[in-house]
Amino acid sequence: MNYGYVKVAAAVPRVKVADCRFNAEQIEKEIIIADGKGVQIIAFPELCITGYTCGDLFAQQLLLEEAEIGLIRILNDTRQMDIISILGMPVACNGLLLNVAVVIQKGKVLGVIPKTYLPNYKEFYEKRWFTSACEVHESSIRLCGQVVPMGRNLLFETADVTFGVEICEDLWAPIPPSSVLALQGAELLFNLSADTEAIGKHAYLRSLIGQQSARCISGYVFSSCGFGESTTDVVFAGNGLIYENGNLLAASKRFSFEEQMVAGEIDVDYLRAERRVNTTFAACRANCASEPAVRISTEYVNGKDLNLTRTYNPHPFVPQGAALDERCEEIFSIQMSGLAQRLVHTKAQSAVVGISGGLDSTLALLVCVKTFDKLGWSRRGIIGVTMPGFGTTDRTYTNAVNLMKALGVTIREVSIKEACIQHFKDINHDIDVHDVVYENAQARERTQILMDIANQTRGLVIGTGDLSELALGWATYNGDHMSMYGVNTGIPKTLVKHLVKWVAENGMDDASRGTLLDIVDTPISPELIPADENGNISQVTEDLVGPYELHDFFLYYFIRCGFPPSKIFFLAARTFKGVYDEETIRKWLQTFYRRFFSQQFKRSCLPDGPKVGSISLSPRGDWRMPSDAGSEMWWKG
Repeated sequence: MNYGYVKVAAAVPRVKVADCRFNAEQIEKEIIIADGKGVQIIAFPELCITGYTCGDLFAQQLLLEEAEIGLIRILNDTRQMDIISILGMPVACNGLLLNVAVVIQKGKVLGVIPKTYLPNYKEFYEKRWFTSACEVHESSIRLCGQVVPMGRNLLFETADVTFGVEICEDLWAPIPPSSVLALQGAELLFNLSADTEAIGKHAYLRSLIGQQSARCISGYVFSSCGFGESTTDVVFAGNGLIYENGNLLAASKRFSFEEQMVAGEIDVDYLRAERRVNTTFAACRANCASEPAVRISTEYVNGKDLNLTRTYNPHPFVPQGAALDERCEEIFSIQMSGLAQRLVHTKAQSAVVGISGGLDSTLALLVCVKTFDKLGWSRRGIIGVTMPGFGTTDRTYTNAVNLMKALGVTIREVSIKEACIQHFKDINHDIDVHDVVYENAQARERTQILMDIANQTRGLVIGTGDLSELALGWATYNGDHMSMYGVNTGIPKTLVKHLVKWVAENGMDDASRGTLLDIVDTPISPELIPADENGNISQVTEDLVGPYELHDFFLYYFIRCGFPPSKIFFLAARTFKGVYDEETIRKWLQTFYRRFFSQQFKRSCLPDGPKVGSISLSPRGDWRMPSDAGSEMWWKG
């Protein structure tokens, strides 16, 4: 299986201006290398067979003939290969000279795409030699002894993907040809370019390509001229860039004096899933009239074993890289803004939070504190309630109390033991039977206490449950499942842990920092079962439902990308290799699907809470699902 991946490459071969034989040999060499690496489609720079900087030599019949001979040589020498190649060259057509991309495979020319927009400003003089595709009325051309389709509206269909081609300046147009090609079905877009260098231009180029790939929900492969082109007036840095829906997958080294090739796997399954859910994309397709695309079927490509070179972040929800501080601040700002609006609108006089000494309640408390600070309200209006129960340990209790003291909030302590004991008597439940009744009764008692204190203080109960718990249904229905506003509802567990650690390491005093870091290191537990003989937590959540880092990985690729179980398992096995064996991953993946489907009824009646990232399970937001949907196809898949 290739799991929807298509391996593509952008090549920047060595070039000699107006030496078609040399250039053809270099192109052929790169094609052979790419084919050996399993590349399915490779793109070369604009006018790569002649060189882009030939100037008035483009008017020479000899150059045009040698260019075609060079293409014939490439066709002959690569006819046994499955790889599809996209090359740039000048061709004459009924008295016109065209700057074209030529798509070839197995010794055949599949199609010819003329350049639409010819730059004729500053250092560019293309209209001096070439004619735009807009002025070409022919729909076919004879090239290398073959009569083949020609036009700017060609789509090429392989067994795995549909792709289209544009040339350099086309991308800079207000409405690039690639936009039209994408709306007509192109999932991959290739650009053959002769992009010149100038200070600051490269960043703009990357931004432009990234935006176009995102706007078109496509893969975008860009290859531009490099060392060997004339530097009489300009310099070419040789850019090979591969993007997928706005994300850079691979980039060549700029200003290299040697030939280069960058390759990567574009996830076409992911692009299709994105397009399916993006109704604006479909609406734009319906509203944008254009000439019908000409669809060209390529030769069948024999399947090769997938050698996936791209890597995946094991924690896809956690901010990465240099923008870490900015992203964390943004996440808190979203949570704070949501809570502030709700507090102001309801004229609440307090915010009531159950503080357990665990991660989720800690994050909720931090959000409350930051929100009150920003509103200019006293932190004493935040009522932190610790509710010791049968499973509360000294470690979590001490951390809860110390954190509330350090943050300067109002502290209330209400033990739930006696109330639960009386409740067990009332319903005739054996207190020594530590089953779901035993656990849920405690969770519901705590929620009742919080709700009543909120009524006493004319406040709101701030929910602490996170996105991962909602996905797994790891919450007591009408217990910790319920609140008046849930600030963590869009935050998965791996991100909760990261955010608490980030706060601890940024701007906290030593006492608070120590408490927060100990909370981060405390095993995740609802503490509903009595501690062990040493007073330690005996009920560890991840022992029961599986590691949250796996479940968050599953959740992201299930909801965000719509991947099937087989592909999620494949990615998880690669990403967590050496951390979890395949049998462990398979076990918890099946658990994820079973729990996700069976617990939808809890998500169907969630309290309000802010969406923070790309995923929300709110029935009013991203996720609407029947509570009795069948799950067998997923967890058996």
